[in-house]
Amino acid sequence: MSGVAVSWSGGKDCALACYWAKNNGLQVKYLASIITEDTGKLWPHMISPGILRLQAQAIGIPFLEWTSTADGYDESYCQMLQWLKTQGIHGAIFGDVRIGNSGAANHLHWIKSVCEPTGMDYYLPLWPYDREMLLTELIDLGFEVRIIAVDSKYLGEDWLGRKLDRHMLDELKVRHQLSPDGKVGYYHTFVTDGPIFKSKLVIEKWDRVLDQDIQIMDSAVWYMDIQRCKLESKSPAEALPCIS
Repeated sequence: MSGVAVSWSGGKDCALACYWAKNNGLQVKYLASIITEDTGKLWPHMISPGILRLQAQAIGIPFLEWTSTADGYDESYCQMLQWLKTQGIHGAIFGDVRIGNSGAANHLHWIKSVCEPTGMDYYLPLWPYDREMLLTELIDLGFEVRIIAVDSKYLGEDWLGRKLDRHMLDELKVRHQLSPDGKVGYYHTFVTDGPIFKSKLVIEKWDRVLDQDIQIMDSAVWYMDIQRCKLESKSPAEALPCIS
């Protein structure tokens, strides 16, 4: 049976999409990421390839790192998909969400623009569901999710490193209800454990970095610059495989 690759950012949505793929009988052969040449990291999460490789090792799925310039991103993504086709990969998994995402239509168009010319099937398992349901599922399934990037205006640097739990979910719901436009702020995540992980990923050292060059929601972005991680063994009960 030919396999699939997950479009990988290291965050919650691609991790949940990977979980879905494995539990629906798809053979996930690669976690695939584009690294931009100017930063040497995955954008916009700003995670270094070494950290992503260790995360993939913790999950137990090979990591595919593809380098691109900022201007040549789409062309590089197509080249990556074409290479994956030569390795027997027939489909790509994307963690995009439609409900509550103002840019959903544009990104669906982008997914089609890179997959269809290369003959790659695409799957969007999270597409029909709202954010609250997906965040609740992540918590209930036991994913360990940390905030790795935030805007400086609405959330701020104190959110960096925070773990997704019921308390955070309640806080996000309140922010959503009180916001005139329904937005809670800009944030990205990094996953260190969960049902798809064979080992835990433990963050040992990180710094706060403010990037003034990137303006999101009229504000600069704080990043959790992860510098060192380690793998930690899981007990047999913790390392139960996904149901297939």
